[in-house]
Amino acid sequence: MRYLVFALLLMLTYSAAFGQEDSTAVEQDSTVYRIVKNDGQELIGMIISSDAREVLFKTLDGREFYVPQHVIKEIEPLDSSSYNSRGEYVGEDKFATRYFITTNGLPIKKGEHYIQWNLFGPDFQFGLGKNFGVGVMASWIGMPLIGTIKKSWELGDKTQFAVGGLVGTGTWIAPEWGGALPFATLSFGSRKSNIAFSGGYGAVWFGDGAQGRALASVAGMVKVAPKVSLVFDSFILLPGPVESYTQTYYDGNQYLSQQIERRDPAIALLVPGVRFHTSPQTAFQFGFTGIAAQGEFWPVPIPMVQWYRSLK
Repeated sequence: MRYLVFALLLMLTYSAAFGQEDSTAVEQDSTVYRIVKNDGQELIGMIISSDAREVLFKTLDGREFYVPQHVIKEIEPLDSSSYNSRGEYVGEDKFATRYFITTNGLPIKKGEHYIQWNLFGPDFQFGLGKNFGVGVMASWIGMPLIGTIKKSWELGDKTQFAVGGLVGTGTWIAPEWGGALPFATLSFGSRKSNIAFSGGYGAVWFGDGAQGRALASVAGMVKVAPKVSLVFDSFILLPGPVESYTQTYYDGNQYLSQQIERRDPAIALLVPGVRFHTSPQTAFQFGFTGIAAQGEFWPVPIPMVQWYRSLK
């Protein structure tokens, strides 16, 4: 009888220990990770084990394989915000710092450079330091040639602020022409979804004069699927200053004068569109452009088309 009781105790002890070990394994496997490789490829799944040489990885469809540590750029745990309402992993928009025309407070990551091809010419952007980037854009004929700079600060987990500027010249076609646009932008959100409010002052100078206008923008984007982002951009010229002048005219009997006041109206360029992520390093987007001014709206028949490519 004593042997029977002893055997039962051993079985219960083993069962309890085995159940505890199995529970711990399930808890560990419940964490889903994103592994980003040096070539930009992303892996989604669970880490079974890891050492200094390699990671034993299990994908969501059950495949297991080793990933060498030297090819891994980043390992990130995922939470519910990484998925859409259908349970699909969405992830970040690699080009989330740009809309169609304007930018936001999110910085280009250090060492992550990209080019934006437009129908009118290329736009290069370079992440040179922590929250600091510079760029250069031009038309296909080299006029204008514009340099850009932006410095960002993270005010909170979902709040960013940036200041920057653009300076351009008419180069070889019109060297006497130039322009500058200092700006500031406040944005809320992340690289999956964000909204930005920007303001600045654009000035253009030419041979014998200069003129300028205050500018504003409201823009945003949201990544709704693994390969699709919705993008909205706007570029608003605020009303110009009031200009007064005296006009003299003859009414048939005498010369009369009257005070005339005029003010350039506000003009808004509105661009809603879609961005398709064709690969981890490339994207294509197009938008339907419209112009609003003095209570009227005119659609632009030529869509805005752009191509993105990471340079690293």
